[in-house]
Amino acid sequence: MKIKSSLALFTSFVFLAGCTSLQTGGELQYGRQALLKGSNETALGYFYSAAQRDPNYVYATGSSPKQGVWSYVGRSEYLTGRLPQARQTLERALSANRQEDIARLYLGLTLAREGDRQRGLKEIEGGMRGINSFLDYINQAQRYSIGQFWDPDRDIRSAIQSNLVMISGKDLDWQRLTADTEWLGIRMEQESDLARRQQGYDQSRDGNGRTP
Repeated sequence: MKIKSSLALFTSFVFLAGCTSLQTGGELQYGRQALLKGSNETALGYFYSAAQRDPNYVYATGSSPKQGVWSYVGRSEYLTGRLPQARQTLERALSANRQEDIARLYLGLTLAREGDRQRGLKEIEGGMRGINSFLDYINQAQRYSIGQFWDPDRDIRSAIQSNLVMISGKDLDWQRLTADTEWLGIRMEQESDLARRQQGYDQSRDGNGRTP
């Protein structure tokens, strides 16, 4: 009887945990959709709700870089002008995963807007280099599958290289760098969805991914 009771409790726990994970994932996806539409306040609401439900939730699609829920919260806080909160949240996201290059971009933007341009520039540059390395890696490591659909025309990497040249030069245009960095953060979010959609379309044509 005791064993049956323990089993029932364990089953209930697993069921509830699964429900929580599904709800968190759903809120994060709604938040992503709002973010890509430029509805930043709405996006922040969804991301904050997801973070409260599961503060350790990580968004991963199998090809895109893993991104914790606090990264999304911090980005939305930046985009809605909540700079002190954004800095704390993005630093929290990076303390959990130092490889979150998009979070690093937004931390750099936040620091620069708060007046610490020296550190902000360092974070922006690090984020850009990390994203560039990720794109080169996935193009090679998964070149026969989804890797071929990530930045196929090298638009993202070309923009990164242009900005890295500007960062290393004497004439740094902060207005341009800020606009380009914000574009990069959103574009990487879009590219994740575009790559998966293109892969799905390619596979649906026939079993070999080629038109008969």
